[in-house]
Amino acid sequence: MCTVTYIPVNGKIIITSNRDEKQWRSPALEPACYNFPSGKILFPRDSQAGGTWISLHESGHAVIFLNGGLARHEPRPPYKKSRGIILLQLADSANPARIFSEIALDGIEPFTAIIYQRESLYECVWNGSGKHIHQKDESSPHIWSSVTLYDGEAIGRRKKWFEDWITLNPALTQDQVIEFHRTAGDGDPYNDLVMKREGLVFTVSISSIQLEEDKGSMKYIDMNNHSQSIREIDIAKAPGILGS
Repeated sequence: MCTVTYIPVNGKIIITSNRDEKQWRSPALEPACYNFPSGKILFPRDSQAGGTWISLHESGHAVIFLNGGLARHEPRPPYKKSRGIILLQLADSANPARIFSEIALDGIEPFTAIIYQRESLYECVWNGSGKHIHQKDESSPHIWSSVTLYDGEAIGRRKKWFEDWITLNPALTQDQVIEFHRTAGDGDPYNDLVMKREGLVFTVSISSIQLEEDKGSMKYIDMNNHSQSIREIDIAKAPGILGS
């Protein structure tokens, strides 16, 4: 929920998220496919609020959240609904970016939604008072870092690590991307991709989607239990999904 990369490579889309959380938060449930009105959605479930931070729909669209909007905010609970539940509302639709533009978000904590749908990539930001939607170049790699945990200088360093790594590794595999999410940094536990801050906030998991024309998968690494799982989902044949 706090670091996300998007990488198109060799006809695949790889989207990976490091989830940074407070030490008291309960562990999430491993990814599984759940039935929704719009179809099956693959995601790890937050064991407290029931939502998620990363999802892959059988139609081929993916929705991933980061905490915070355009700038760091002061939390003002209670909020009307968990952001992870909002993610599932977006994912459970044919057009998540359009639903983001229409859904009422008053009383919801700020977030950034990275949405991949129909070979298009969107950065959708709710800053607590307004929405901002930016279409990104879906043919290029991108990295996002949560503004709630990383200041502008740290975000810039992380972007440089990512760009340098992409330059050196033009033909990546999902496992190489996950390894970047495990190891990238300069030894500063506050700002490395796998972060740890005074034992209070730390990276608890890495989730990675790999999307192909007719199938998708999600690898999930639980950093606390040192365990890994993978789940697959068939992608329905539909116009506009990876050129189908």
